[in-house]
Amino acid sequence: MHDTIKQLLANQYEAALCALSFPVNECPTDQWHQPVANHKFCQAAFHALINTDMFLNGRIETQKAQPFHVENADIFRDYEEFEDRIPVLTYEMEFITQYLAHCRAKAAQTIADETAESLVADAPFAHLPFSRTEMHLHTIRHLQHHAAQLSLKLRQTGDPNIPWAKSGWREA
Repeated sequence: MHDTIKQLLANQYEAALCALSFPVNECPTDQWHQPVANHKFCQAAFHALINTDMFLNGRIETQKAQPFHVENADIFRDYEEFEDRIPVLTYEMEFITQYLAHCRAKAAQTIADETAESLVADAPFAHLPFSRTEMHLHTIRHLQHHAAQLSLKLRQTGDPNIPWAKSGWREA
């Protein structure tokens, strides 16, 4: 059962990240910094990724020390996403695409490293009062929420080709 759950989680992380990649890749340049709810398009994509990264990592402090974060310190800057304020920083499409690839690899590794014991252990965040398995489902749902939000924005401004990712990664 443990291997089945890990495979399902891995497949759904892939599908959710794939669903986020479609609007990111299809976003016209003139829409990249336009509003989507309370954020700009690029900020909403970044928000989805930095939170995925954090939940996969387990701690904000160790997240900041990851090689990807150290190599891109000029982009992560002050980690305003973790502050109680409206984000002002913006992000280029190329970086968001790289961050998405980072999160994709990290999700695969994190799920591969899970054990039967770790999946039933408490999530490492006080505001998530459930198991690590449910934390993974919560993270996937959060990714899907923002993928849908960004897809809807593009559908309102044109007719992009944004397919549905059922399970696993697929190229558009």
